[in-house]
Amino acid sequence: MKSPILPALALSAAMTLAACGSGPPVGPLESASGPTSAVVVADVGGLPPPTREDFQLSFNPYQIGPFDVLEIGVFGVEGLDRQEYRADASGRVSFPLVGTIDAGGMTPGQLEREIQQRLGEDFIREPRVTVNLKETTSRVVTIAGEVERPGSYPVLGNMTLVRAVAEAGGLEELADSREVIVFRTVNGQRMAAIYDLRGIQYGNYDDPELYASDLVVVGESAQRRFIRTAIGAVPAIISPVILTLFNN
Repeated sequence: MKSPILPALALSAAMTLAACGSGPPVGPLESASGPTSAVVVADVGGLPPPTREDFQLSFNPYQIGPFDVLEIGVFGVEGLDRQEYRADASGRVSFPLVGTIDAGGMTPGQLEREIQQRLGEDFIREPRVTVNLKETTSRVVTIAGEVERPGSYPVLGNMTLVRAVAEAGGLEELADSREVIVFRTVNGQRMAAIYDLRGIQYGNYDDPELYASDLVVVGESAQRRFIRTAIGAVPAIISPVILTLFNN
């Protein structure tokens, strides 16, 4: 499967030193007027987590999607107290008395109003309905490149890089695990980290945590070729290599 090409990695992009680094820089240094070349890399400990503002910018108001689990209840009505309901592959939810609702694309508030309207028409006077999200497949990480099952995977609990690769079926037989790239937005800034899966397996550094909207690219890809052209081969077996990406 061909990996998607990020707009942030257009040929006009520039990269500069990640400010959180404490180790010696690898590659060209910065001058008073900016980087001395398109790329400056620092040997740093890890990719920072996204901020709350990053999540707010990354996600529109939550919309119900396929296989999401919702907690739905009708206040004061026996048998319709809070229970879990899973949307099917088309985003439809079945609820007692009202039948099947095409909930895909609705917000929880819209689904509340739909259930209230249907119940109020024939069954319950002025029903009070609550709909809460329990599990979602819309908060996902995307795994691309040389894995058995590329695609998007839900972030439920603690999702790490090695776990995400395993969820995607593991590496393809001839996949290169030395340069696995994680793309993320931190404080509104596009960043990337290069990991060597062997370094994690050897215990050289921790298995990094992934967050919703991260993109993981394994093995040969357009992104990897772009970075190699810009910075050359930078070993990541001892510690990750962190990049900050800028658009012109």
